[in-house]
Amino acid sequence: MFEPTTENDERGQVGIGTLIVFIAMVLVAAIAAGVLINTAGVLQSQASNTGSETQEEVANQIDVVHAVGMTDSNENVTALNLTIKKSAGSNAIDITSATVQYTSDNEDVALTYSDTANDISAADDTSFATNGINGNDGESLIQTDERMQILIDTVEIEGSGLSTGSDATIKIVDQSGAQYTYGVTVPNTFGDKSVVEV
Repeated sequence: MFEPTTENDERGQVGIGTLIVFIAMVLVAAIAAGVLINTAGVLQSQASNTGSETQEEVANQIDVVHAVGMTDSNENVTALNLTIKKSAGSNAIDITSATVQYTSDNEDVALTYSDTANDISAADDTSFATNGINGNDGESLIQTDERMQILIDTVEIEGSGLSTGSDATIKIVDQSGAQYTYGVTVPNTFGDKSVVEV
């Protein structure tokens, strides 16, 4: 009375086609899941690194505890001597990897570490020198009670040094990117003093 709509051999072909489509979908899903898992791992690693670097940038700080200028007979500051320490909670600070950005009305230079630690004559117009205090090696600050001097030769940078009443900005950037800015102001007059606070 009713004829079958499909023959038995055609029904088998439909079943095999469905199985192939199902396997293809499983394979595509597996590949997509692998890509997503791999991407999630990469993003997690990048986020972890970024978080650590950001934490160091915020936590690592250098403090200038004292700053003086060496003067000459023309009432110019010929060199700056900054005594620094690491702030509480900071990791060890590697001064050899730090940069000092010196900015005044006439000059803007980036100074790098001079590889001659504890030799203050090594400072010039492209580098700063260090001097360790109380046994410090002049290269790193590990404990909060350690002190180090950073020497900047303003004659090499400015030509004749910083004159009376002038000012400059010193920005110290450590290896993690943390920045500390210190403003230097030369007194309007300092008489025959060989060292003045700035």
